[in-house]
Amino acid sequence: MTINTDHLHESLTNIIHQSKEERIRFLDNDIWINHHISNEILQLLNKLLHQPKKQRMQSLLIIAEPNMGKSSLIAQFSLLHPNTTIEDDEGMSSAHCPVLLIDAPTTADEKGLFIAILEQMWAPFRPNDTPAKLKHQAKHILRECNVRMIIIDEIHNLLSTTPVKQRQIMNTLKTTLSNELKIPIVGVGTSDAAIILTNDPQHASRFDTVVIPKWGMDKNFRGLLAAFEKRFPLKKPSNLASKDKAPLLLAFSGGNIGDLHRLLKECCAYAIEHDIEEITVDIINKFKWVKPTNTRLSRQIVFDNA
Repeated sequence: MTINTDHLHESLTNIIHQSKEERIRFLDNDIWINHHISNEILQLLNKLLHQPKKQRMQSLLIIAEPNMGKSSLIAQFSLLHPNTTIEDDEGMSSAHCPVLLIDAPTTADEKGLFIAILEQMWAPFRPNDTPAKLKHQAKHILRECNVRMIIIDEIHNLLSTTPVKQRQIMNTLKTTLSNELKIPIVGVGTSDAAIILTNDPQHASRFDTVVIPKWGMDKNFRGLLAAFEKRFPLKKPSNLASKDKAPLLLAFSGGNIGDLHRLLKECCAYAIEHDIEEITVDIINKFKWVKPTNTRLSRQIVFDNA
């Protein structure tokens, strides 16, 4: 039987002909959907990456509630600026790692920060070395690999230590990494991460803050639903942006993009398994138990959904 695939993204034209099991397994793959807010932040990150080297490099803090796509966004930015090896006229090659993406150390101290950098750079080191030696090694490899930006995911983990150690690690970010190497720092975390900047006005002045808001019912949300629909291997159009489905999806997901994705995955899998091949209102209601992430609201909105 010929299947009309006009409602699907071109990357799914082959997947739609696979078995039920294969299509359901496909739902577990990561997908990237660029929308108006992610596009604004990607442009902002790109501007930071290409700012001229100077004594006072401007940095950025990206905050949002859990499951709002923060990690996916910075992973996408990293993919847009891959590591390369450049060979000069004399045949000498050098590594270029424009964007270094690390997780905030669970130990929330200077030593943990340098170890996280060295591990991500695949550099051999001795865990028992002093923080001073690890710092020297980390600075050397960051210079050798021409790192132009460091992104620290889960930066709110730094709150797990004392205020004194928080100031120490923030001073390390400001002095050792940003000032000496002249590279911007991007922190990514929950709304609690903003507390890190309140301990020292100098830190706050170095970091612009961007807050990713929850979604509301507007043309942007309907556009997001249409983009999601194109990436689910269903044989029939679901018209997720319609007046009867969009409000339900917003209500059940709570405007959280991660919870929306999970809800749609559950609905899609059910539609495939039961030969329905589209996400209906009844199916959406069936999976309303997929509750939104339970966290506090962000304290400010930088990009609204208007």
